[in-house]
Amino acid sequence: MNEIIPELQTISDDARKTFGALSAERLNWRPAPDAWSVGQCFEHLIKSNELLFDEIDRVAAGDRRNSFWENWSPLTGFGGGFLIKSLRSDQKKFKIPTPKIAPPSAVDAAIIEKFADHQAELIGKIERCANVDRRKIVVTSPFLKLMTYRFDDGLTIIVEHEKRHFRQAERVTQTENFPAA
Repeated sequence: MNEIIPELQTISDDARKTFGALSAERLNWRPAPDAWSVGQCFEHLIKSNELLFDEIDRVAAGDRRNSFWENWSPLTGFGGGFLIKSLRSDQKKFKIPTPKIAPPSAVDAAIIEKFADHQAELIGKIERCANVDRRKIVVTSPFLKLMTYRFDDGLTIIVEHEKRHFRQAERVTQTENFPAA
């Protein structure tokens, strides 16, 4: 956790610096019909992280218990490492079907500030988990119900997922036809 919170704060700060001054037009510009805009990348992060909030709250409250599957899953050690490794690489696309968290076609111009507020809330939730043994708690992915990983790995997955979509948003702004300021 010593690394997680500063990394989340850095992502938030970098989002403000890199994308905070973009107009609504530029935030919503898509390089292709099937590609996401900068704004959609950040809306996706907010929605996917929010799916984890209840679980993080249960861990922080100390009333979270591993299920039978979480205690005995042979995938636990593999699952977290696999997801972390795949998220760190932009070359290998490991897509998880997430239709319920697909971003809308257009996002509000305040999406970057909304993301920064969301990050502050996420950091607060994670800080409340400081006194739990994050390596003993095993969670089930909200996206792949057979995938289990240590809570500690889950926090790293959040960071790597955010970094991946941050890089995706940067690539959008580097596209040849990205609207000028």
